[in-house]
Amino acid sequence: MAETLDNKKYVVDALMSTKRTGMEDLIRYMEECGFFEAPCSSQFHLATKFGLVHHTRNVMETAEKIGVTLLGGAEYNKIHESVIIAAGLHDLGKMGQFEKQLYTPKLLKDGSVDKVLYEQNKDLLPVDHEIRSIAIASMFIDLTEEEQFAILYHNGLYGTVGRYSLQSHETPLYLIVHTADLWCSRFVEVKS
Repeated sequence: MAETLDNKKYVVDALMSTKRTGMEDLIRYMEECGFFEAPCSSQFHLATKFGLVHHTRNVMETAEKIGVTLLGGAEYNKIHESVIIAAGLHDLGKMGQFEKQLYTPKLLKDGSVDKVLYEQNKDLLPVDHEIRSIAIASMFIDLTEEEQFAILYHNGLYGTVGRYSLQSHETPLYLIVHTADLWCSRFVEVKS
């Protein structure tokens, strides 16, 4: 439980450090909608209660390391706030929307609940979580064009959104968030 509280504190403190107008209201909404308790996926990486906040912290920390390494301190500082915003909110839509969770416990044929797997909520229209993330964040804060781009395309060629629109439009912010997300979901958060 301490790790869960540490993850939540890390994410909240980092997002608040941006001093983006409306951030406090967005975090309150995230709390109300279950962001900090939600699983990160249905069956893959961190498909467990509190998985989403754990993944978010991992991506935020990894994105910072990648950004500083590739850009150097001075250049990274120019986009630091946007890295926090895009990495911290890239999977916001995985908490669900319209008072409906995105992932719900998977029911087995005998009526019992699977203790390991989740499934997509059938009562929530199948909108990509990247689009939900931008829609939810935009209700409370202003996102820059590059932040929207990084959130929308953070799954790169693995996502269903804009596979062909990315080519030759990559930005440092997008590549940092995409690489951090991919690294965490494929290597840091895999079950051993």
